[in-house]
Amino acid sequence: MNERQSDEAALAEVKEYLPHRKPFLFADRVEIEGDKILGYKTFSDEEFFFKGHFPGYPVVPGVIELETLAQLGGVGVRKMGIVGAGTFFLAKIKEARFRRQIRPGETLRAEIVNLKASPHIVHQKGMGYVGDEVAVEAEWISIAGDGDVTQGAGGAK
Repeated sequence: MNERQSDEAALAEVKEYLPHRKPFLFADRVEIEGDKILGYKTFSDEEFFFKGHFPGYPVVPGVIELETLAQLGGVGVRKMGIVGAGTFFLAKIKEARFRRQIRPGETLRAEIVNLKASPHIVHQKGMGYVGDEVAVEAEWISIAGDGDVTQGAGGAK
């Protein structure tokens, strides 16, 4: 399998676990290493938000960085075998710090841990890096909500 096929297989796996789709899918690949979730997202220069944030000096908006961490964590928790009682929705950002801008073409590498994980609530903490530099760190809670948003998206519950 070449690198492109490997990338496509990783993205197909992500789509099995998440209902999100372009332009709001911010997870390329997720791996589990012990009790740690490792996730990756490369922000191409074609991302929809770069045209307006900011023209002439595009950066990934902080809210997108947080959504990226939550999506990567969501895939990871499901890969760990924790299936929600419904679709997990972001409920609270407990803390967030932005340390470095993320620019077009850069890859965010996330390291996420579960502080609490059950079919009804997921409490996670993570750090996002570009290279060896910390770009974002946050702690958040997601809760299982009503409704099956995975119908028609090809995603698993």
